[in-house]
Order: sequence, then structure tokens, then C-alpha cells
Amino acid sequence: MALTGIFLIVFLLVHCYVNANVFFSHGEENFNRAAHFMGTNILVRIAEIGLFAGFILHIIQGYKLELSNRAKRSSKYAVTAGNKTSTWYSRSMALLGTLILLFLIIHLVHFWVPSRFGGLTEVNYDGKSVLNLYGRMKDVFSQEWVIIVYLLGCFSLAWHLLHGFQSAFQTMGWNHKKYTPLIHSMGVVFSVVVPLIFALMPLFMYFGWEIPVGELTLLF
Repeated sequence: MALTGIFLIVFLLVHCYVNANVFFSHGEENFNRAAHFMGTNILVRIAEIGLFAGFILHIIQGYKLELSNRAKRSSKYAVTAGNKTSTWYSRSMALLGTLILLFLIIHLVHFWVPSRFGGLTEVNYDGKSVLNLYGRMKDVFSQEWVIIVYLLGCFSLAWHLLHGFQSAFQTMGWNHKKYTPLIHSMGVVFSVVVPLIFALMPLFMYFGWEIPVGELTLLF
């Protein structure tokens, strides 16, 4: 559970970096080029298989852990300590994980399926044709219900990560009185910043916002 969680945390970081291209100058071209690279590079495509396996394994392990925990409790506690001994999101990982799974399915239908099986237009940059995923985003994020679903998905992801990030390192036994507080702080920052960037994407597309940063671009 911890290993697949750490693997998915790395994926989120890379995915967030690629998506952040849309916020800056030449966002459409940069994002489409990045998406083209991620969709055609053989190493990335191989890693994609591992990513799906990681998601499936993490989900199965999560539900097995939840069922195991419930089976160990023959009856509910007469009195619960509430947030005195644990946070509500640490006790609701299965629920948050289910909401993220539903969001993930919608996200795959919106973007991954058409990018892999057809249905997207193409644009040309310097004589090279790439799929117009940026245009797909503009179409998808023009609908209010989609914006709401994505914001709820990012909200669920943030709460899921608040417990999952630190828990993964703790489960691996990577505890140290000097470094554990640092890991906890990194987990809080990651759990807030990454979902926030994901949440800002549909809002930027819907309202037509743009960061006035001149010619600043990212890697792609």
C-alpha cells in the first residue's frame, strides 16, 4: 500500500508539472507538445502500464485493508474518541479513495480515452502535427457540472494525501526524530499545492484567466 502510494505521488508530481504549462505564455502549444511527448515516448508508454497497475493495486489494497480493519472490530465502539486520537480524513480513507476513483474514471473518459483511441483534432507546430488536447480541455471545462466534479475530486485528493503522504513513509519505517517533522511538513505542502494546481486548471479554462508572465514557459 505504501509503495504504490509513493509511486502514485511521484506520478501526481509529474502530471502536475506537465499540466502547469497551460498557465503560462504559449500555454496551448506547450501543453500540446508536452502531451504529445507523453503519449508517444516509448518509455513513458511503458511506464503508463505500470501506472495503471499501480492504481489498480493501490485500490485493491485499500479496500482489502478497510475490510480487514472492519473484520477485526466485532462491534462498533460505544464511545468514539473522534479527532482526539485521529483525524476524520484518516478514518475516511476508503470513502475519499472511492470519490477519487469515480473522479479518475470521469477524467480518463474525458481525456485519456479520446487521446488513445481517436476523437481529437490535430494542430500543427513547426510542421509537426500533434493532438489538440488543449482544445479538448477547453470544450470539457466549458461545462459547469464538470467544473464542480473536478473541484470535488481535487478536494478529495487533498484530504486523501494529507493522511496518505506521511502514512506511506511511516509504513516504510522511514521515521527519524529529526526528519519525520520535515516529511510531515512536505506532505502538508504537497497535499495542498498539487491538488490546488489541478483545481485551478478547469477554472483557468472556464474563466479564460492567464498569468501575465511575459515569455516565461516551462520545459516543454
